[in-house]
Amino acid sequence: MADLESLNSENFEEKVLQSSTPVLVDFWASWCPPCRALAPTLEEVAEEMKDQLAIMKVDVQTSSDIPQQHDVLNIPTMILFKDGQEVFRIVGNRSKRALKREIEKHL
Repeated sequence: MADLESLNSENFEEKVLQSSTPVLVDFWASWCPPCRALAPTLEEVAEEMKDQLAIMKVDVQTSSDIPQQHDVLNIPTMILFKDGQEVFRIVGNRSKRALKREIEKHL
């Protein structure tokens, strides 16, 4: 399984907003049961779709400025960025199949 890269205030712009590859950002927290349940699914999707996009994580507790800048009100929230712009977002847990179907629509 893929080990998802963690983002913070110092690397978010470079890794996400300036990326030439689409990036799905998972906004999560360690105390959030749905976030923990989603983690293995995201790792599998990251491995299966590694040629099409990157999947990275933002811990809302340690990097609270990033979710505020992107109006993340609930977790887990996943936002797909393409060419530095938000393309779509998903709030809540999804099955791997449903998540991949949503992502593929926007690539």
